[in-house]
Amino acid sequence: MTKPAATASVPADPMPHSDVSPAVGLVGLVGLCGWILVCHFWPQLVDHFGLPGPRERLTGPNAALTGLVFTALPMVAWSLLVNKVHRNPSTGLDWSKPRAVSEVIDISVTKLAGLWATWAVIAALYCLGRWYWTGPYQVAMDVLSAVVVPLFVLSVPYVIWLDRVMVEPRDPCWHFGAMLVGREPFDPQKVAVHARAWAVKGFFTAFMISIVPGGFANLVTPDWSNFLASPVGVSAILITLMFVLDEQVGTVGYVLTMKPLDAQIRTANPYLAGWLAALMCYPPFQLMSPPDRPLFYLTNSWGDDTWFHVIGESGTLAWIWALWLVFLTACYAWATVAFGIRFSNLTYRGVLTNGPYRFTRHPAYLAKNAFWWFAGMPWVVNSGSLVDAVRNTFFLGCVSAIYFWRAKTEEKHLLGEDPKYRAYYDWMNRNGAITAPLYRLGQRVRASRKVV
Repeated sequence: MTKPAATASVPADPMPHSDVSPAVGLVGLVGLCGWILVCHFWPQLVDHFGLPGPRERLTGPNAALTGLVFTALPMVAWSLLVNKVHRNPSTGLDWSKPRAVSEVIDISVTKLAGLWATWAVIAALYCLGRWYWTGPYQVAMDVLSAVVVPLFVLSVPYVIWLDRVMVEPRDPCWHFGAMLVGREPFDPQKVAVHARAWAVKGFFTAFMISIVPGGFANLVTPDWSNFLASPVGVSAILITLMFVLDEQVGTVGYVLTMKPLDAQIRTANPYLAGWLAALMCYPPFQLMSPPDRPLFYLTNSWGDDTWFHVIGESGTLAWIWALWLVFLTACYAWATVAFGIRFSNLTYRGVLTNGPYRFTRHPAYLAKNAFWWFAGMPWVVNSGSLVDAVRNTFFLGCVSAIYFWRAKTEEKHLLGEDPKYRAYYDWMNRNGAITAPLYRLGQRVRASRKVV
């Protein structure tokens, strides 16, 4: 009697397919880590290969910004050559039926009017914001000032090229241009979609570029061997590495919001609560600001270095605590890397279901807040005052509550955008290693309230 042919097992409750391949972020990490090693060991490379130039580590802003290139190129190549994302229906592009330039030129001119006007508004807001011209933000302004003319010139062939293959070239940018030109009717709702998307891109791109050089220098400059002798040193250098990975991949995500990469912003969060919750976490509105520059101020004396003052700088417990903090930061960075070229706050750019998003819908927020609690230990204060301990703990609790609110506003946006996200949301409630137990606990609590 012959045995039946073996068949591949199919999960009874399969997870919805992710719109982002996990390989995209990984190849970006390979490129970035390779560049970090080159910058750190540049003196040795100069000696070994007899290269010209200074015999010192490459730690300046130019080296940091070049890291974005080494991060982006592998991700773009993988997306186009392996995943062939440019052929996804979600791009809104049909490469098989390009129109003649004469058919789209009027549309393109209107769209360019909308695009250039958008850039002019963003530039004006940068000029008005004092914080954009001091400190780390100065690097972002220098970069954006340097690329504005090339972008202006290249936007003309780029827009015409895309309009030839767009299924519907009258997109939200065109509607904004039509409103300005006044020759054709426009949809105010699509103008609002355009405005929200570019508000996200304008605000967060400058912020992300501003933080890239500082983190990169903190990682590349020191002698790494000096950090390997103690748990405090190991955690410090590895946590710095994780934040650099997060910053570089995240910045690439904001820059590459392009249809041919299927990485365009499809919609930005339309809810005021979503914007308030997000902006509270970023300068100049940041509620977690140090006391010398607050608009509001929730944090008090807790800090990321509190843990080793309490536990000690050596010993088994110190190693356990240090590695736990590294793990939490790695989860935070993983949550960004998993997006590949699609990372962005406040936007819908496809549904992500792999990586840490198999365990919880908000791994970055969970890991970041857990890190603050374990590293900061807000209940421990030098003064020994119970009042100070209660105050610190309460205000860090407020910070965590803001992130919970932020997560809920994001879910509200995504649940209204894509049935696939609703399927993922429900799947996580049933199967997520972290989400499902919390969801069942919430169900039992709600059921007990009804009984009472």
